[in-house]
Amino acid sequence: MFGTSVASAAPPPKYFVDEAELPFEAKSNATAYWGVHARAGYRIEVPDNWNGDLVMWAHGFRGTGLELTVDNHPLRDLLISQGYAWAASSYDRNDYDITSGVQSTHALLKRFNGIVSKPNKVYMTGASMGGHITAVAIEQYPNTFDGALPVCGAIGDYALFDYFLDFNLAAQQLGTGNSGFPVVDAEYIGVTVPAIKAGLGAVPGSWPFILNAQGQQHKDLVEQRSGGERPNFDEAFAFWNSIPSATGGGNFLFELGLGDGSLPRAPGAATQNINTIYQFDNDPSLTAAEQDLNDNIARVAAAPQTRRSNGLAQVPRISGDINIPVLTLHNLGDLFVPVLNEVVYAENVRAKGKSNLLVQRAVRGVLHCDFTPAEFSRAFIDLVQWVELGDKPQGDDFLDPAAVADPEFGCAFTDGPHTFGTACP
Repeated sequence: MFGTSVASAAPPPKYFVDEAELPFEAKSNATAYWGVHARAGYRIEVPDNWNGDLVMWAHGFRGTGLELTVDNHPLRDLLISQGYAWAASSYDRNDYDITSGVQSTHALLKRFNGIVSKPNKVYMTGASMGGHITAVAIEQYPNTFDGALPVCGAIGDYALFDYFLDFNLAAQQLGTGNSGFPVVDAEYIGVTVPAIKAGLGAVPGSWPFILNAQGQQHKDLVEQRSGGERPNFDEAFAFWNSIPSATGGGNFLFELGLGDGSLPRAPGAATQNINTIYQFDNDPSLTAAEQDLNDNIARVAAAPQTRRSNGLAQVPRISGDINIPVLTLHNLGDLFVPVLNEVVYAENVRAKGKSNLLVQRAVRGVLHCDFTPAEFSRAFIDLVQWVELGDKPQGDDFLDPAAVADPEFGCAFTDGPHTFGTACP
């Protein structure tokens, strides 16, 4: 899914905005604006009783198609009713292009200043890839934003892509006794993956529900590499390894391992496991089985030109050096963009001495970006109160493995039913 490479020296694809798709009907007490600016489509909505604050929205991964499209803000009803304006960009490119998202969103903010006026406060919000964009934007433009709400976000940047690599290489090694990277797309899905599933299932066709010893080891490894022992993981492993995908049922996470590991603006493999220590539990000492896996699994080193902190020149790194309040939401059972991202982000923020500016919340759900309106709305309202009044809200501790493994973890901020989510005790 993320294997397409767009070298910065090559001419970009001919992306386009269908301007007929941009108009939208404003709320009865608001004014809508739309258009194309800096090669990106945009939508803006300003309530009649505008309070002077603006909420930017960064959308998630759109695939690699050429049409650029715009989302309305998912909190639109709440924002307009409370007097907030919002603005959303299509970005000027698709694919996993964080730089495009950051630059297009910043350009739209300037456009808003010209169309409406300069806002008093600006909140940066985004989901999934938009969470990555949000986390980068507030570091690249530290004096622009007043608060940030990245939800279900890829805020661990390269850690997400390393996790895709880990899932696939470990499945290969444990399921077939061999592993390698990169893989040949057609042969991998059509030949290797069925062999992996046969090697990890207790009986033919039982994977991922009934596992043999190697299958259980793979499942345990995936739990550790996706964020650690936690509620919702059993349901998550079954769901994400059985849902329909582009090449058939149960191949979704395998499809994420296709390609050569390159990302837009960073040609060459950007993923690596050269220093990864694979474990089946949280005991740092290695069992014989863990040692055998670590000794024999294929090792991949990222290309020298990738993973450099070059600002927006290529795939931007997230340093954790935040200067404004940041509140995050994440589903515990999301294995597409797993809570590993929250752990890595919290570690980075702590390393910069900025933990006082970060609040993270876990939600008991298995799907990607599966938040009820109550959960999402509460997060935004709590963020605003933090920014406006200095009242730091409560959150969950993703850096305490014992807390994350607790059967009640994620219950404090789960408000409503979630598909396949484990009910709180």
